[in-house]
Amino acid sequence: MSKEFTRDEVAAHSSEKSAWIIIDTVVYDITKFAAMHPGGELLILEYAGKDVTKEYYGFHRQEILDKYRRLVIGSIVNEKPEIIWNSPDNISKVPYAEPSHMQGFHSPYYNQSHKDFRLAVRKFMRTEIYNDEVNKDDFNPPASREVYQKMGKAGLLAAKIGPGVHLKGYQQLTGVDPSKYDYFHELIVHEEMSNIGLPGYGDSLCSGLLIGLPPVLNFGSVELKKRVVPEILNGDKCICLAISEPAAGSDVAGMKTTAVKTPCGKFYIVNGVKKWITNGTFSDYFTTAVRTGDGPYELTMLLIERKHGVETKSIKTSHNTTTGTAYVIFENCKVPVENILGKEGGGFPVIMTNFNHERWAMIVCYLAACRLVIEECFKWANQREVFGKKLIGQPVIRNKLAHMVSKLESAHSWLENITYQMNNMNYKQQSKHLAGPIALLKMLTTRV
Repeated sequence: MSKEFTRDEVAAHSSEKSAWIIIDTVVYDITKFAAMHPGGELLILEYAGKDVTKEYYGFHRQEILDKYRRLVIGSIVNEKPEIIWNSPDNISKVPYAEPSHMQGFHSPYYNQSHKDFRLAVRKFMRTEIYNDEVNKDDFNPPASREVYQKMGKAGLLAAKIGPGVHLKGYQQLTGVDPSKYDYFHELIVHEEMSNIGLPGYGDSLCSGLLIGLPPVLNFGSVELKKRVVPEILNGDKCICLAISEPAAGSDVAGMKTTAVKTPCGKFYIVNGVKKWITNGTFSDYFTTAVRTGDGPYELTMLLIERKHGVETKSIKTSHNTTTGTAYVIFENCKVPVENILGKEGGGFPVIMTNFNHERWAMIVCYLAACRLVIEECFKWANQREVFGKKLIGQPVIRNKLAHMVSKLESAHSWLENITYQMNNMNYKQQSKHLAGPIALLKMLTTRV
């Protein structure tokens, strides 16, 4: 943006053959864009040759201008922009747009390592991921394998599934020592991934890994983990959890997919279907619940690789198709017995093992999304003018914001308390004492 113009020069371009506008001292050539304007060509040409800063910000978010940088041809001579653009690693000054410890309040839960880690993850997500993938929710493709590999290299795939030995060898952003990486670091990863504001695309960023890889880590053989885990955490391959079926969603004991051992005892032959499988359309591995006996709980968990006998079809849900929700068909699929997770007939405990962590992660993402909504509402209420004053000047708007904030902050305080307990309890203690609180908080979060 090296060229400079006077306001009179811009005013001379006020026709459909040559239409320029000014937004906060930046000059845009909208001649060709006018015909594509969602509000109609005549509406935007009405403002050709004028400064439309007030009009633009009365209807649009600042981020929209990012999409149309190509229309910028220069700036107004001897004038400077008045509106501050957010840096990728900025701490928002909007009330309640950040957890309180990021806006100057004291917290017993976070230290400088957490703050540095948050800003590093935020910058990575907004520079390495968001800028390249900002239109994904519009066009509905899932995250590319290149994006997965970027995240793997940054250690974020390993970071997303919490503290543990799997972190060894994966350099975390800001160099967090794997032995000091805790559940508050993981909480930050989930929050910052939700903060990009693309829920469908965000779900395609390894939601399947979050629920599909822990059973492998916790119950897979040493040889299986050595072969599979690195390529998943490096972002070279993807994994998902395949439990739900057309006739058995929450009813795990009602599953009908079968696995029958071959006479030689070296393989299982799997037949059946799975439905609503997150990330299933692009996954290479399926952590799959199968029936190996007639009893209601005679289930076994197998890691099934995408190969002959495995077919996936996209399910267009009311959410979107970006998530890669799949209908998975297993037809005479041959699976080595070495791919068993746990013991034959011991699948139900394996399935239950990760429920608390899954629910906790979902709560983190939900509340982070709520915080983003509150930030946008505050910004819009201070930006939009109606009836001669800004929306924030209306008591009914301030009342609504107050209710939104109070619900969010109370739920988030409970979340931090639970996270602190997770840091100070082993798995058995978490299972005994936190299953109820996590379930209750998840219920509450859906009502925030």
